[in-house]
Amino acid sequence: MYARAVVSDSGPARLQSLTEHSANVAQLAASFGTAFGSAEWGRLAGLWHDLGKCRPEFQARLQGEAIRVEHSGVGAALACRRDARLGLPLAFVVSGHHSGLPNLQTSEEGLTALCERVLRSEPFLDQLRPVLPSELTTGRLPGLPPFLAQRTSALHEATAMRCSMEFWIRFLYSCLVDADALDAEAFERPDVQGERGRFASILVLRRRLDAYIEAKMAALSHGQRGSTVNRARAEVLERCRRAALERPGTFSLTVPTGGGKTLSAMAFALHHAEVHGMARVIVVIPYTSIIEQNAGEYRTALGAGNVIEHHSNLDPERLSEEYGPEVERRTELASENWDAPVIVTTSVQFFESLFANRSSRCRKLHNVAQSVIVLDEVQTLPPGFVLSILDALNELVAHYGCSVVLSTATPPALAQRGRWDFGLRDVRPIIADPVGLAARLQRVEYAWPGSQDQPCDWPQMARVLASHEQVLAVVHRRDDARVLAQEMDSLVPSEGVVHLSALMCPAHRLDVLADVRERLRDGRPCRVVSTQLVEAGVDVDFPVVYRALGGLDSIVQAAGRCNREGLLARGRVTVFRAPTTPPPGTPTRAAQVTESLLQRYGQALDAGNPALFDEYFRALYFAENLDANRVQPARAELKFATVADRFQLIEDGFTRTVIVPYGDARQRLKALRHNGPKRDALRRLQPFTVAVYPKSFESLWTSGALQEVAPGVFVLVDTFAQIYDLRFGLVVGDEPAPDPRALIT
Repeated sequence: MYARAVVSDSGPARLQSLTEHSANVAQLAASFGTAFGSAEWGRLAGLWHDLGKCRPEFQARLQGEAIRVEHSGVGAALACRRDARLGLPLAFVVSGHHSGLPNLQTSEEGLTALCERVLRSEPFLDQLRPVLPSELTTGRLPGLPPFLAQRTSALHEATAMRCSMEFWIRFLYSCLVDADALDAEAFERPDVQGERGRFASILVLRRRLDAYIEAKMAALSHGQRGSTVNRARAEVLERCRRAALERPGTFSLTVPTGGGKTLSAMAFALHHAEVHGMARVIVVIPYTSIIEQNAGEYRTALGAGNVIEHHSNLDPERLSEEYGPEVERRTELASENWDAPVIVTTSVQFFESLFANRSSRCRKLHNVAQSVIVLDEVQTLPPGFVLSILDALNELVAHYGCSVVLSTATPPALAQRGRWDFGLRDVRPIIADPVGLAARLQRVEYAWPGSQDQPCDWPQMARVLASHEQVLAVVHRRDDARVLAQEMDSLVPSEGVVHLSALMCPAHRLDVLADVRERLRDGRPCRVVSTQLVEAGVDVDFPVVYRALGGLDSIVQAAGRCNREGLLARGRVTVFRAPTTPPPGTPTRAAQVTESLLQRYGQALDAGNPALFDEYFRALYFAENLDANRVQPARAELKFATVADRFQLIEDGFTRTVIVPYGDARQRLKALRHNGPKRDALRRLQPFTVAVYPKSFESLWTSGALQEVAPGVFVLVDTFAQIYDLRFGLVVGDEPAPDPRALIT
């Protein structure tokens, strides 16, 4: 019996025996499952996952017959026949190792329900019994890990146990699909196998980071080292190093913007991983607009080949140009399963993977176990998914050997308390006195609108902004940013006004931010109008910031771009009522909570006080449905396909992306058209995409402005290239019109 055939032009096909492949996968899956006490479960999954390949039809397929053969259900049927209850986890894992984890009883998303798949496969199991290799089928089902028999959250006990089971099945599934992929790769492409791994150890990385930080501090002048900001940064770093010695668990790192969280959090993570024998550090960042910035500093400190970026806007060509093709290749391989010491990824990638059901997305999960997880800007967690996210984080800490760091300047009220008993358990603060630290690092003063103040229209706001040489204005919506920037053009034509919004593709925004930093550094006029994408962690430093009244946490993040380095006695942050409202949903409710705080505190509202955010987030969470898409009930019913469909973090209505003609996008499109929609070609186009609302997409499509160059991949055609403006990005009117000049050949 054979598992696969590799056809070669130079000779006969190479065949891998089923017994060899199954044994290899079993050994790998068992080693992966050790991290969360499930080695024997991983071993059995490996042994049973391909039993259906014993079918004569599959063996004929290996000989070249063009037939489709379902082979995943036989092992699932065997697991259920051995024990209808204990066999269920293995049945899920084995049946879905190619197609994805299905629902238990209902078909969805093109996946047949598990019960139906098992029922269909039972006749094949009976037919194959005489030929099934005994060395693959003699194993006994082990007992469940002890934690699956315990109450693991404050939800109803039965629901809690089912959610814990659902979470564990997904991790077990990860062990199998990664082991299966790695063994197939080793047999089919042994050259690729040799490129995996070869990373520095956690110990070496910790030493490199310490040396990097010491060198940065040594480069400061005596006066710089003695500044309030740098003294506070040194204190934060020292407290992080001391806290790293504590037992694993959940930690909070509450530090004002500019207080050195990026390096201090990594110092905690690497020290903590070294002390407790943990495998890796995973840094989770909410926005792609800052992930390259942080990953770049980590690469400088730790060595480019030891830091893996994994996010949708990753530009492989940039990686290759800046760090060499070896780093690009390492990143490509390690992004598949996160087998690297330092991973820098996005909230969408991390949390959606924890609730995914497809093999490509779940493959990495077993490597999340035994990790230090740093949640940067944790206040940005979407309230509608908080219940599921907190449940997952509690599971990771309690049963998968993880430590979690909640890093923020504006701490959300996520800890377990009273009726909020589903919150995070036993959260230990790294900074003992965050209020005192915030007071020492206070670098701005706030000006709040009065209760009777009317909204400030855009012409009036343009005049205010034009009176400053260097100023940042943050507004609610993408259209707001464009309109306000245009209003300013007639007031300061010589210097120009910088615009930033998500209507610009990621590569465009990075270029603009580089120009902004250069202007600020050189002391040149720099007036920037932006949506809130500039707020969380983007390293810019303005003397004056204006922010449209919205959520208090967003206002404080905008303030973090003001007097960031403490070069002024005080920067000034002015909060104004805009002529437009925030987007519907959470942004609107957050603004309402801020208004209620303003009514209570007036001009005495101290946004720099971290203690205020407990009140703010409690009020916000009270106003929100924390399981808006009913993910938890679907988890309890073992509906994996339903859970993956419901757990979609991007709630803003962007359902389509468009490739735009910026930079060398056209050259990269040629490769896509020439070679087809291969993953590498698609990845190289990600930095040149813009997300659009359905209505805008429909307008572009019906006007003939888009071409579908691959299934689901749309590009702005050359005759409409002018609607991607080199200042404002993709400007979509009611009826986009082609450029007549582009029609002249």
